[in-house]
Amino acid sequence: MEHSPVIVERVYNAPVSKVWSAITDKTEMKQWYFDLAEFKAEVGFKFQFMGGTEDNQYLHLCEILEVIPQKKITYSWRYDGYEGNSFVTFELFEEGNNTRLKLTHLGLDSFPDNKDFAKSNFQQGWDEIINTSLTHYLKN
Repeated sequence: MEHSPVIVERVYNAPVSKVWSAITDKTEMKQWYFDLAEFKAEVGFKFQFMGGTEDNQYLHLCEILEVIPQKKITYSWRYDGYEGNSFVTFELFEEGNNTRLKLTHLGLDSFPDNKDFAKSNFQQGWDEIINTSLTHYLKN
């Protein structure tokens, strides 16, 4: 597997405060991301959710590692019952009245050599989440 991270960047016609709320408020996240039972942008907070392919669903186990309000949030991302641990970071940059979001997903090479954990699947998934789902949500 490749050791390079998945990086997706997008500029939204929305202020940083609105984008931050979209990526840290579980009620908002449910509308464009995953259906999280609970989420708090606090270091040490653990959350989980189901997700995966049409054929295979996986329990994702995550823990918040870093929070810089309105700027950055990082959490670990691993799968129950599988080796490996990765890290997802959302960074926000104010660009006038717009916000540039940079998503970085590191450590994908630590997962088992399984087609569901292929880097291309993460690239496609994050592209859909950041460039379609979140874009549509922020336009409302």
